[in-house]
Amino acid sequence: MKLKLIAVLSLSLAGVLTACQSNQSTTTSSQKEAIHVKQHLQQTLQGYTWSYQPQQNMPPIVLNFQDNRMSIYSGCNRMGTDFSLNQNTLKTGNVISTKMACEPERMKQEQFAASLFQNRELTLNLNTANPDQPLLTVRGADGQQYQFIGTATPETKYQGQGEIVFLEVAPETKACVGVAVQQCLQVREIKYNAQGLKTATGNWELFYGQIEGFQHDPKLRTIIRTKRFTVKNPAADQSKYAYVHDMTVEQELVK
Repeated sequence: MKLKLIAVLSLSLAGVLTACQSNQSTTTSSQKEAIHVKQHLQQTLQGYTWSYQPQQNMPPIVLNFQDNRMSIYSGCNRMGTDFSLNQNTLKTGNVISTKMACEPERMKQEQFAASLFQNRELTLNLNTANPDQPLLTVRGADGQQYQFIGTATPETKYQGQGEIVFLEVAPETKACVGVAVQQCLQVREIKYNAQGLKTATGNWELFYGQIEGFQHDPKLRTIIRTKRFTVKNPAADQSKYAYVHDMTVEQELVK
């Protein structure tokens, strides 16, 4: 009898252990899947700039995600808030903003954008069927859905980090020959030290191609900070570098 009892207890214990291991395995698998979903969502959010156009005659509302910080811009003040992700839920904190006054319509749109993300728990739906233009649907606290269109950041587009290069851009362009006769910018590289003081100025050179995001003005001498990316497998008529405007450092009106 004792041997039978021990055998029954052993079988019961083995069954319990097997069930526990099975539950632990299932839980671990679910946790891994949740972590994977969160990581994919966060990487995609950070890899694109997201735009929503409430009105055709107004600038879009633009979102940028970096680490645990989200910036919001709708054509007037710069706004931002902390955020965290729990699967497909976006939790935001207090929205802080610069205090510049703008025209009433822009201020109204800005108030809407701030209200949409002020201390919210928002449901996100990400559609990456088209990786060149993914769609991010945000369900607001009022149940309304707002669709943001993604544009790849330069880091995503060129699959790497850019090198910071400062360029002075002359007001005048010059005729040059690339694929055809065209007008080229005149640029020279500026070097700065850690204290922000100029340490070297290069020679003027013709710049073939474009600086993405930079609008040349023939009335202005301009110094800009750019990100220079290495282009993978460039075409025969394409430079091995791509330049993206990061910020304007100096501008001087030329009479």
